[in-house]
Amino acid sequence: MAEVEIIPVPTRILTQKDDIIDTVERYVKGKIGEHDVISVAESVVAITQGNFLRVDEIKVSAAALNCCRFIPDYGSLATPHGMQALMLAEGTWRVVFALFLGFLGKLVGVRGLFYKYGGEQAALIDDATGTMPPFDKCVVYGPKNPQDVVNRLKERLGCYGAIIADVNDLKRSRIVGATAGMDAERAANLLIDNPFGNASQKTPICIIKNFA
Repeated sequence: MAEVEIIPVPTRILTQKDDIIDTVERYVKGKIGEHDVISVAESVVAITQGNFLRVDEIKVSAAALNCCRFIPDYGSLATPHGMQALMLAEGTWRVVFALFLGFLGKLVGVRGLFYKYGGEQAALIDDATGTMPPFDKCVVYGPKNPQDVVNRLKERLGCYGAIIADVNDLKRSRIVGATAGMDAERAANLLIDNPFGNASQKTPICIIKNFA
């Protein structure tokens, strides 16, 4: 049995002017086979969709300024701009209510209620500096229609599967979208060391060779 191998794929800086399907195909052509999985960083998919806000365009409310203080320092929502972006996407009162639920949950040993009830974007937003330049001056939302994106990637590339992954250097790895039949948990574990390079490395695409 062939050994599973993760191959980061270098690209140029991708922007909202790029089509993610055409771009991935261009960079992995001749490198990916029928037993492989294509994996794309979720922030890059969102950027190509134009799903981001410039920090200087975000007017921070008093609610965001206060609510961000309840988020651990390493989180994207720990900054006023990140929290305000979430409130714009999901609604201020929903976010405030989710924070309150999260606080109550921690009192009785239940964690994760804020992200469960704070809306889909609560776990997906990347704050400024969390993505490659020039988007390090932007708050980037999670990608739109991730299931459609991975389905189109698999069809176009003829590979075993396709995933959109949200991975960071804190050993947190989750799959945002995956084609049918994919073992998403296994894929997330394989990416746990964050092979993506969204900064100067410019490797937002990875091929998981021999996944099947």
